[in-house]
Amino acid sequence: MTGDKTEIAASRDQKSRIPCEVALRNGRHVLLRLMEAADRGRLLRFARSLPEDDLLFLRTDITDPVIVDQWVADVARGNSITVLAQAREHVVGYGTLHLEQARWTRRVGEIRVQVAPAFRGCGLGRRLTSEIFELGQSRGIKKMAAMMTPDQTGARAAFEKLGFQVEALLQDWVVDRDGRPRDLLIMSCDLKDSNSGT
Repeated sequence: MTGDKTEIAASRDQKSRIPCEVALRNGRHVLLRLMEAADRGRLLRFARSLPEDDLLFLRTDITDPVIVDQWVADVARGNSITVLAQAREHVVGYGTLHLEQARWTRRVGEIRVQVAPAFRGCGLGRRLTSEIFELGQSRGIKKMAAMMTPDQTGARAAFEKLGFQVEALLQDWVVDRDGRPRDLLIMSCDLKDSNSGT
């Protein structure tokens, strides 16, 4: 555990190195880079390749071209930052920081991460989360939040390693595709506190 915390603390002290090529634990290599408007088609193909369960709890339907157009526009306006993971010509994951636009929450951001099934369990999700975390820090974000269902234990562990803590557990807050209620876990990290320990 100590090694993990040391590794995360060291990564926070480094400026984001993207674009960069990353070697994953499964022996594959991916390119991490910032999203551009030209990635619209790649994002749609990635979203439409995801299992239905992965799409269920997303805040927006990223298989919809209109939603992806809004996403591209948000990136262009600086309302969100997205790091893509690309293997050859295909997007295989992304990490996004959505910035709050209301004046009283403009220093708060929400992290969202999604990885293709074939690239899970090899460190890609954690790396995307770390890159987005660092980019948020460089933009002056003071608090970050992440939302997930309690059974997403891998995602929770990745955020905990970055210093996120459980903020709330909302019971029966979302509904799955069979109409069954599910809980929603909200985690947050105060960047002032996380920086003080590094």
